[in-house]
Amino acid sequence: MRHFCVYAVCNISATIVQMESSKQKVTMKKANHVTKEVGSNILLVGMMGAGKTTVGKSLASYLNKTFIDSDHEIQERTGVKISVIFEIEGEAGFRKREAEMLRELLKIDNIVLATGGGVILNMENRELLRRNGTIVYLRATVNDLWHRTRHDKNRPMLQTMDLQAKLAELYDQRDPIYCEIAHIVVESGKQNIRQMVKLLVQQLAYPTLRINQTKTRTL
Repeated sequence: MRHFCVYAVCNISATIVQMESSKQKVTMKKANHVTKEVGSNILLVGMMGAGKTTVGKSLASYLNKTFIDSDHEIQERTGVKISVIFEIEGEAGFRKREAEMLRELLKIDNIVLATGGGVILNMENRELLRRNGTIVYLRATVNDLWHRTRHDKNRPMLQTMDLQAKLAELYDQRDPIYCEIAHIVVESGKQNIRQMVKLLVQQLAYPTLRINQTKTRTL
């Protein structure tokens, strides 16, 4: 009886391993299929605090792509925070570095790239983005942006006495540009990260599902 139990347990264990292996293969096939459908680079744009880094990491993980944050890469390259670059070189100096980094990063294939909020202010940057991937605009309300950034001391553009007024000013300036260049516009404040990633994967893989894109842009 004891030998039978051991034999049965071994059989069950082997069956579980086979089932898990089978499930893993099916999952990998689905992931590979979606990855092929989505194509190469996914480029996230949006205001500071829109969730580009958080969403980008989850999206890259789901699609088996490499996640890159352009601001992080600039900091790694220079060895200092963005705020220090602004302090020493001013916004113009930072934008120059940002453009150079963007050109370098877009030579890489199969990435999800989180860009800086102001990268779209440069026309050459906008053209470069359009030529090198699918642009996704993570759109958030000024109120949501305020809640997410009000305690952040590392964003030089937001170090002001009236944060909400500054965010409203930047939003009015940048939102039309984001909408103009984006292939997909997603409201980042209306759903959780998992829901957003699922919606994005559907829209990236099947462009005909982008039914709300035009409507969203007119809000």
